[in-house]
Amino acid sequence: MLTLFHHPFSPSARFVRLILAEYGAKTELQVERPWERRRDFLLLNPAGTVPVLRENDGPAICGVFAIMEYIDETRGYAVGNRRLMPDHPDARAETRRLVDWAVAKLDQEVVGPFVRERVYKQEMPSSAGGGAPDSAVLRAARTNIHHHMRYFGYLAATRNWLSGDRLSFADFAVAAELSCADYLGEVPWAEEDNVKAWYARIKSRPSFRPLLAEKILGMPPSPTYEDLDF
Repeated sequence: MLTLFHHPFSPSARFVRLILAEYGAKTELQVERPWERRRDFLLLNPAGTVPVLRENDGPAICGVFAIMEYIDETRGYAVGNRRLMPDHPDARAETRRLVDWAVAKLDQEVVGPFVRERVYKQEMPSSAGGGAPDSAVLRAARTNIHHHMRYFGYLAATRNWLSGDRLSFADFAVAAELSCADYLGEVPWAEEDNVKAWYARIKSRPSFRPLLAEKILGMPPSPTYEDLDF
């Protein structure tokens, strides 16, 4: 049995949930609020961050890249042509590059600030940094997202999927990030029709349904969030 320690609006944890579902891996989800620094969780991951994956009584697998590779190495060959890591080394390198773009660059410049300011800070006590969103941080994220949308638009216009001909980890990494921003109504879909069309394709997959069903108490999703034909 796999256990995933996650937060429902952690983009990296959402990425892991999507690829576990795509690989048909039954997983028990355990919500973790990293700012609480729970002792038992810190024993699993001294960094105190999600996602963390554990299989049965095995060691904790910490961080999105380690988890992605573990899932692929233990389950990738069993899914045949639905494997999310390409066979050719060049294509694998491109997939990893775009995953890194999503969970590092896109998250640091755009989605991470949105989630931290508008979601996490509403759950945190003031002693842990909770409180009102920082408007300057939100303005910067809203400026930064346009560059990323243009780049993803270029990829979506010139390739079948973001990293090439086949659906890959890269698509789910980017989609997981954008899903959090979309819930908050922070994605300028009208700017990039190609990104919108690509996202509609991936959002329609069964693996996305549990994410689209999740809600933040007192904060309903944007009109586009659950709409598959947005």
